[in-house]
This record gives sequence, C-alpha cells and structure tokens, in this order.
Amino acid sequence: MFQDLTEKFEGVFKNLRGHGKLTEKNVADTMRHVRRVLLEADVNFKVAKSFVANVQDKALGHDVLKSITPAQQVIKIIQDELTVLMGHSDVSMRTGSLPPTVIMLVGLQGCGKTTFAGKLAKYLKDKGQSTLLVAADLQRPAAVEQLRVIGKQIGVDVLAEQNTTPVEVCKSSIRTARQAAKDYVIFDTAGRLHVDDQLMNELCEIKAKTEPHEILFVADGMTGQDAVNTAQEFDRRLEFTGMVLTKLDGDARGGAAL
Repeated sequence: MFQDLTEKFEGVFKNLRGHGKLTEKNVADTMRHVRRVLLEADVNFKVAKSFVANVQDKALGHDVLKSITPAQQVIKIIQDELTVLMGHSDVSMRTGSLPPTVIMLVGLQGCGKTTFAGKLAKYLKDKGQSTLLVAADLQRPAAVEQLRVIGKQIGVDVLAEQNTTPVEVCKSSIRTARQAAKDYVIFDTAGRLHVDDQLMNELCEIKAKTEPHEILFVADGMTGQDAVNTAQEFDRRLEFTGMVLTKLDGDARGGAAL
C-alpha cells in the first residue's frame, strides 16, 4: 500500500539533497511537492494542509537552515511528523477488571469486520486467551455463517442466535462468556453501505447495554479520503477507542492510513 507513496517521497528527498544550502524558497518548493504527494495518495486535504504547515514551520527554523546538513534536518522533521501522524506510542488494548473483556467492532459494510474479528480472536488465542465470537450482524445471514466458518477454522467458539435482536445477542453473550470462563468477547456488529441513523441507534444501544471496554472502528484501507468523514461520524456517535485498517495488502494509495 505504501510503496507508491514511499517512491514519491524518495523523489522529493532526492531533489532536496541536491541543494547544498537551503533557503526559504527551497523549503517552500519542497513542501509544495510534499503536499502534492499527499493529495495524490488520497490523504484528506485538511490533514495534508496541517501536516505541511507543521513541517514548514519547523524546517524554517534558524538551526535547520544554518546547519551543516539542512536537507537531512528537513527529512528528519518530515519523518518525525509522519510518526506523530500515525501514532508515536504503543497503546495496548484495554482489559476489564473482571473477565470477560468486551470488544465491539464497528464500521461500514464490507470493511472487513468479520474477517478481522477472526484474526483478533486467533491473535488472542495464540496468547493463551480464550475468546467468544458473537455474530451480532443479523441483517446479513451470510455474515453469521462467515463467522461460524472462521470460528471453526481457528478453533474459537461462536455465539449465533436466531429470532432475536443484536442487542439481546450481545447481552446474552456476556453471560455465556462468564459461565464458560472466557477471557474475551468480540462483537461482530452490522454495517451499512453508508452511515445512517438506524445503524447508529442500534450500535449506540449495544454500547449502552453492554458497556464494552474497547470499541474499534474498522476502516477499509482502500477507502481514501472518505474514511475521515466516516470515522468522524462514528466517533461522534460512539466515541470509539481505537481504529483498525484492513486490506493493507491491496494496491490502494495509503491515504486512509494517514
């Protein structure tokens, strides 16, 4: 995903290194190229504008322009700002004071929630944690069957109840998990093709009735700029605690990640 972005940044850096001495004009030209690279990668224009402004402010500092290797200083500033943008600290998942820890996955339809639910359960299983996967997407029968197949493949129990509501399934899954001494419960909730009130009201009710320790927003890595708008709406309604980016092995331009 990041190969094209990396190659374009390398082109900008190569041109920057060609200047033995940097001036405000050199820096401004470089930042214009960086901004174009980010926009071509489908980075949200507000993110690109803020990123370039932060780098330019620091790059125009006296210590940078007067240093022995000004180009390397600017490249270092860009690297540091990218690190800040992506998250510069390792944050572990929250856990409950008493098991089970409840993790709720949310996102639009087709973003990869069900597959990620299985990957997360497998990751926890490999760490010696027992997990219950919960089929809370009752809108799409195929989603329930997909979760059952994934659960069977990785050896993790799946709770799938018919003739009920997603809220009731999630509530009863916590009781089931306690009785079975499970360490984690993962809700695979429903999605839509776009954000709507019916979906959000259902997710807000699940959150209110189950009080999950983590709400993870799952985003399709191939979405591009629209990922920002969708994430903002989910965060406004649900106040999610973390984000997951799927399909990183695709040929998307990397904008959603940034």
